[in-house]
Amino acid sequence: MSALQLPERLTHLEASACLAELLARLPAGGAVSVDAAALRDFDSAALATLLALRRHLLLQGRALSLSRVPPRLSELVALYGVGELLPA
Repeated sequence: MSALQLPERLTHLEASACLAELLARLPAGGAVSVDAAALRDFDSAALATLLALRRHLLLQGRALSLSRVPPRLSELVALYGVGELLPA
């Protein structure tokens, strides 16, 4: 499984650029894991970015998982009810 890294900051201001960067760095084939350990300053745009990445991967028949998720991001995932879509 290939791993991508989230940046330290991911708010609505960085979301489009972050998604473009993640898509550009996607390895060919296989499941993708996103390491969220660096994430410190973020809002719900982080979820939107991850969900957009997931949609892109699903169209290719690929899976997405998260690792080293900060507690506050876990809280947002639960609050928005997207835990099944963004497995950790």
